[in-house]
Amino acid sequence: MRLAELSERSGVSTATIKYYLREGLLQPGRRVSATQAEYGEDHLRRLRLVRALIQIGGVPVAAAREVIAAAEDESLDHHLRLGAATRALPCAERPAEDDPAVETARRSVAALLERLGWSSGRGPDLRNPAHRRLIDSVAALVRLGYPCDTEQLLPYAQLAAQLAVTDLDMVEEQPTPTGQIEAAVALTVLYEPVLLSLRRMAHAEESARRF
Repeated sequence: MRLAELSERSGVSTATIKYYLREGLLQPGRRVSATQAEYGEDHLRRLRLVRALIQIGGVPVAAAREVIAAAEDESLDHHLRLGAATRALPCAERPAEDDPAVETARRSVAALLERLGWSSGRGPDLRNPAHRRLIDSVAALVRLGYPCDTEQLLPYAQLAAQLAVTDLDMVEEQPTPTGQIEAAVALTVLYEPVLLSLRRMAHAEESARRF
């Protein structure tokens, strides 16, 4: 397809597509003349991913470029590519090491991971942004005196484990490894607000049932 059709099918303006091409967010098309190129389904899928990241997820262009670079890093196996791509999404800063609440939170999170038998985020390696965000969130609960030990955190983790099966089932529906990686990133950005919204709606239903 030509640029105009790519724009029409993706819902992204031609000017924006040209910007994504300049920024390296979209791979170049196949040149058919000095001034024209053709684009395929791979470009359409990539545009949907970029749109999910930038326009819906609010991910900065530089961060989106890192996500895409991780997704295309063929030196990694499939599991590591999935992890690298989703870890490149913006997340919390590293927790302050001198904060007593952070140390308490770190112990609670370590105990939780041990209870679950999860390997992700164990030990001193805090490169996983989700692990850092979890520690920071639990530290906030500690500072304000809300319960956040293993028993309180465990139901959330168990529900997350069930959701992970559903998420990866959707990812596996994509026919190619690259498509699976792009789907993992897009679904992370798009489904996290869905999860938050459903949780708040469920609160309203349970409150009405109880009170």
